[in-house]
Amino acid sequence: MSNRAGYYRTSFRGTESYLSFVPSLLPPKPDIEIDAEMIDLLSKATTGLVALENIHQRIPNRQLFTAAYVHKEALLSSQIEGTQATLEDIFDPMIETNTNYDIEEVINYLKAAQFAKDELSRGLPLCNRLLKETHRILMTGVRGQDKRPGEFRNTQNLIGRRGATLKNAYYIPPNPRDMLEAMYALENYIHEKDNTNHLIRAALIHYQFETIHPFMDGNGRIGRMLIVLFLMSKEVLTTPALYISYFLKKNQAEYYALLTKAREQGQYEQWIKFFLKAIYESAEDAVKTIDELTALHDKNVNVIQRLGRARINIGRVFEYLQSHPIVDIGKTAQALNIAFNTAASAIKCLEELGILVQTTNARRNRVFLYKDYVEILKRGT
Repeated sequence: MSNRAGYYRTSFRGTESYLSFVPSLLPPKPDIEIDAEMIDLLSKATTGLVALENIHQRIPNRQLFTAAYVHKEALLSSQIEGTQATLEDIFDPMIETNTNYDIEEVINYLKAAQFAKDELSRGLPLCNRLLKETHRILMTGVRGQDKRPGEFRNTQNLIGRRGATLKNAYYIPPNPRDMLEAMYALENYIHEKDNTNHLIRAALIHYQFETIHPFMDGNGRIGRMLIVLFLMSKEVLTTPALYISYFLKKNQAEYYALLTKAREQGQYEQWIKFFLKAIYESAEDAVKTIDELTALHDKNVNVIQRLGRARINIGRVFEYLQSHPIVDIGKTAQALNIAFNTAASAIKCLEELGILVQTTNARRNRVFLYKDYVEILKRGT
């Protein structure tokens, strides 16, 4: 069986034989059919990203706000793979002692995404070497750490129910040799001079990566990370504040079904339309979230400005909350290089103002939550 997206190759012989998929090179042939519906979705997605870029340039402490969005994307992308963790878990100031495999997976995603972003900013191209090193960080010390972190697979993998075999798998990706050739071809496509719109290319790149499935584990998370990395490498985005996994998680069954349909029937166009809708709605939600968080920030700043001389340290602690919305006194003092009692007084004042609420009753290691901020950010998680 073959179609525009590829064909199946028989590996081994006799009773040990199985069919693995060999994906066609990108771009698809014949070319993507861009109809009126796709043009409309492309326009909406582009407008959404422009709006996100514009509003992101205007917000205070962009780096701190962006950190919150990356936390949300890390959590949502990991939840798609079955990770059981919450936003409160990820922001927990006692995370070193309250951790487990689920939380570690999200923390690794954060580290891996930051590493990849930093490497791109230093001038390293978006390449297989970068993807492998990002994968190594993602998979080290968590479930799947025994499955060649940082290396493309050298054995056959499959997608299916728990305990599935090559005989009853839903899908068998390219065999190791075909996989390597496909990944080299995908790397070339990423860097080709192409007149195709970058959002359509991002959709095709994500589809192709998921179809190739080059790692033994962690393909979904790397594949979704690849979307933002590609758009940033092409300067379509300057910030990773797009949490596309929010849409993909809400529409998870359709997400997987359309990837499968593109592979089995060559229906790239339906997948691309779904992807453009994901970009549009994700950007729209991010803009709404930024508006709400900025309004909350400005309201609280106005309250703090009326506090007199004490407002300086209280203001510093408040700004720290933009990337650490759950805090304890000791770690806050250490992070801001202020005395413990100074941090304690500032946190107490923020609690009295209703900005922070205490989440524990313990006299030591009390934990405080920037509740309104977290409630905005945690939608969909």
